[in-house]
Amino acid sequence: MMIETAGALGLSGTQVRDALSTAGMAPSLHNSQPWRFRTTPDAIELHADRDRQLRVADPDGRELRIACGAALFTLRLALLGAGIRPLVSILPDRDRPDLIASVRRSGDRPAGPRMLQLLDAVPRRRTNRNPFADVEVSTVARYELRRAAVEEGAWLDLVTDPETRWELSDLARWAHEKQVADPAFAAELEAWTGHTADRPDGVPAWAGGPLPPPNSTWVLRDFSGGTAPGDRVYEDEPLIAVLSVHGEGPREEIRAGEALQRVLLTATVHGLAVSFLSQLIEVPEARDRMRRLISGSRPPQVVLRIGHGWPVAATPRRPVEDVLGSDDGPDRP
Repeated sequence: MMIETAGALGLSGTQVRDALSTAGMAPSLHNSQPWRFRTTPDAIELHADRDRQLRVADPDGRELRIACGAALFTLRLALLGAGIRPLVSILPDRDRPDLIASVRRSGDRPAGPRMLQLLDAVPRRRTNRNPFADVEVSTVARYELRRAAVEEGAWLDLVTDPETRWELSDLARWAHEKQVADPAFAAELEAWTGHTADRPDGVPAWAGGPLPPPNSTWVLRDFSGGTAPGDRVYEDEPLIAVLSVHGEGPREEIRAGEALQRVLLTATVHGLAVSFLSQLIEVPEARDRMRRLISGSRPPQVVLRIGHGWPVAATPRRPVEDVLGSDDGPDRP
């Protein structure tokens, strides 16, 4: 059944659906896509979908809010592409605790060249879990990645000091081993990744990438359900980037998600491949130690592995009907 969206922000139903489809291409933990949208004549609301929160890996919902922030930035881009200046309100609402943001129309504004580049990159962005080439990321691209984070009120630390990189890789291995030793974490990972069935979410086995040798510098998760080939040689020196914000709390996590998507799309524009080292964030002791290693004050939100990779296929996305609610439906508790 098609849900009526005509009139939202003065757009046609087709335009609204196109904007929401674009927003749904944002990244999320295990491709869980933990968001819902509701349209009214005056606004598009973005809500967290708690049914899709990964309770073991993300018990506090921090990565869920980051994913919603990434979807929010992508929605902003899509509206700019439709000629609308988006006015975003991140709204704590006691009656609707899962409301992330409300986006209204603040006049007309054609997207500038930089934003059009990012919008064009949305369907081309991928999480690339395959080996990268041992080719350095250019100085220009590094500058643009850091600039992208700053433009969304965040900071991107590029970890280049050899001693810090060694400590960080050792910490990543420890955090990974701690997680996979937990049966509940292993069961949750299995539920969301490595599947071969035709489903619109999660990480299919073919998108998991091969496994590195046991002594690899940067440990990567097995998203293949145990079917990936092993002992594939990965790059020795990927660019490791740590995205951080200036404080803790839901608002800052949403901001981190907006910055993350801008960084990822900027990487795509520059022909770069990116994957995540999420264990460094998900294990609290690792996150605290990494904070001391990297910034000392700003809480890290995302750790990225960046380099030059070969093209990979897109992971599936939920249809708009699955993420769109009516304008008068109840908000779930």
